[in-house]
Amino acid sequence: MKAVQYRAVGAAPEVVTVPDPEPGPGQVLLKVTAAGVCHSDIAVMSWTADEIPFPLPLTLGHEGVGTVAALGDGVSGLSEGDSVAVYGPWGCGICVNCAEGKENYCLRAKELGIMPPGLGAPGAMAEYMIVDDPRHLVPIGDLDPVKTVSLTDAGLTPYHAIKRSLPKLVPGATAVVIGTGGLGHVAIQLLRAMTAVRVVALDVTEEKLDLARTVGAHETVLSDEKAADRVLELTGGLGAHVVLDFVGAPPTVRTAGAAARVDGDITIVGIGGGALPVGFGALPYGTGVSAPYWGSRRELAEVLDLAHAGAVDVHVETYSIDEAPRAYERLHDGLITGRAVILPNG
Repeated sequence: MKAVQYRAVGAAPEVVTVPDPEPGPGQVLLKVTAAGVCHSDIAVMSWTADEIPFPLPLTLGHEGVGTVAALGDGVSGLSEGDSVAVYGPWGCGICVNCAEGKENYCLRAKELGIMPPGLGAPGAMAEYMIVDDPRHLVPIGDLDPVKTVSLTDAGLTPYHAIKRSLPKLVPGATAVVIGTGGLGHVAIQLLRAMTAVRVVALDVTEEKLDLARTVGAHETVLSDEKAADRVLELTGGLGAHVVLDFVGAPPTVRTAGAAARVDGDITIVGIGGGALPVGFGALPYGTGVSAPYWGSRRELAEVLDLAHAGAVDVHVETYSIDEAPRAYERLHDGLITGRAVILPNG
């Protein structure tokens, strides 16, 4: 079968031919319908050899949707042909966090060498993939796989971040979304669906701000050195109740810190290498800063319920599996509006 792999440190991803996988006991074989292209992949491909915690080559793709092609011995509750989404942050399934469905915060994954598909285990950017356990699959019913696949990360991750701050996202509050790309443009829709707050979106181009307005942002601000001042103007000098940074680079993290109000929340979701100093006097009094990771299995089901209700609509660009390297180039160059999706069997 064809697969998109990161094969050597510093190299571009390649389309290669690898053996078709077969499910072992307890595993599920998926025929992949769609796989998302994410900035996290680019971050992984920028790591040095000392920083990469898994062997290469690696089949990419931590966002996956497919149809069940075969079941390993002992698997029940699924049937061949079922259309399912892959829950990505695999855990041990046994620790107290996993028992609550919070496998994104598994306490033993590192110890046991458990890694997500596309971020250590073979991922979804192939014609077929192995899912280690049926609990990591969520039925999608009649949802469009191409529109749905990115909800497994670009939907789940912002949903998890927003839920953590719901007590502060009350009517009359302001939420700032920094970065309106793959995750950010979904976050805007989730904020509009889940709360009655005013949403202020920041990004570096008018084209991306146009998308932000299209999906529901009340205000848009060019993300530059004056962005925090503009947020303060929009909030009467008080700042935002919640700031969600989906870039996480040093300039955006600084903006997040300067745009938050007293007793606000700053959530750094992006992995752009920025860090925010925390300590008495460094930020407004009572400011909480967090860096969450992905979301729980239950939260993925909730995101898919929102999709069934028509509350979220991921803007996608589609590519064949042979075009995947070009999709990564476009993402790296900031040319993707919304989310790029690979169709391995399309």
